[in-house]
Amino acid sequence: METEAADESGFTSVASKRGRRKRKAAGAEPMEAAEAAGPRPSKRPAFPPLPAEALGVGKGEVRKVPVPANRYTPLKENWMKIFTPIVEHLQLQIRFNLKTRNVEIKTCSETKDLSALTKAADFVKAFILGFQVEDALALIRLDDLFLESFEVTDVKPLKGDHLSRAIGRIAGKGGKTKFTIENVTRTRIVLADSKIHILGSFQNIKMARTAICNLILGSPPSKVYGNIRAVASRAAERF
Repeated sequence: METEAADESGFTSVASKRGRRKRKAAGAEPMEAAEAAGPRPSKRPAFPPLPAEALGVGKGEVRKVPVPANRYTPLKENWMKIFTPIVEHLQLQIRFNLKTRNVEIKTCSETKDLSALTKAADFVKAFILGFQVEDALALIRLDDLFLESFEVTDVKPLKGDHLSRAIGRIAGKGGKTKFTIENVTRTRIVLADSKIHILGSFQNIKMARTAICNLILGSPPSKVYGNIRAVASRAAERF
């Protein structure tokens, strides 16, 4: 430690800054030499990936998807189309509980993929929301697909005939507007009363949601078509 000497007048003498700088420069020289000798080893630990058994896969995790009354018949008619990919490809167990009215999906000892349970639950949920089995099956095959749901009243608080007109603007005559938005944005859209469900990639869902919100707020369909086509063409050029 530096010693501070007190003179007769009572003032203390402090070491000059030049001396400090010289000592710092002398201490920096060995560090520069060490850096020139070779790169320092990384301190980040390297852990091997854990096996699926260590993460608890196959220990009987369960996901339950509630089924509303209006989807009982479609679920019964398409049960084998839902059952086959979940059991054969994802190695999961599935059943429909008649008491609780839930589709129950469970892992077993043969389950290898960590994300299989989530994929299967999303697949069944998409079908229950009203998507076709073939469209919902893409959630199992592809990793970058998502589901988004919102209500017309989340965008604008409408009631009565105003709400009905907004839903009609989204659907269009014979479903024309909805089909156009689906084809341009490469998504799938389900209109269930005032609820809207969109299936697609993150960027495509964003485009479809923007178009639907503009329709709810009162934009004419021709203007919405032009906007989404311009955005879709820019996105295609970017990729």
